[in-house]
Amino acid sequence: MKTKDIALASVISALYTVGVIFLAPISFQLVQVRVADALIPLSIVFGWPVVLGVTLGAVVANIYGGFGLIDIVGGSIANLIAAYAGWKISSRRFKGSSFVATVVQNLIVSSIVGSYLAVIFDVHLEIGMLNLLLGSIVSMNILGYALVLLFRKSSIATKA
Repeated sequence: MKTKDIALASVISALYTVGVIFLAPISFQLVQVRVADALIPLSIVFGWPVVLGVTLGAVVANIYGGFGLIDIVGGSIANLIAAYAGWKISSRRFKGSSFVATVVQNLIVSSIVGSYLAVIFDVHLEIGMLNLLLGSIVSMNILGYALVLLFRKSSIATKA
């Protein structure tokens, strides 16, 4: 990795961690809007550094979160898979690929995290997944997609 990639991964990781911890009341519940998940779609623009950043950020944030090892491992794996999948889908460059990528990212995170939250909160699997899906629509599909569009239009993304 280049120095700028390491720096970007570090910044994304720190932003993700701080975003989750600062907004802890809405980041660690069965019904949650994890605003920091808006950073996951940035893998569409910046690739591997964002994949690493949101993964490491989830590890640190979920250590703070209090759901234990299942959340630390499960949340970071969800972010890793989602960010990587979004990056690869968007690299196909078909019409709407960026939005499709954010939808896939949402479905991945909602499936993985929703599954173990259903166990933690002792609710039906569908309830856990649906609650995550709805909150992730706000963070990933609305805020995250807006960030993708913003960075795609800016000169920052072309210099990265």
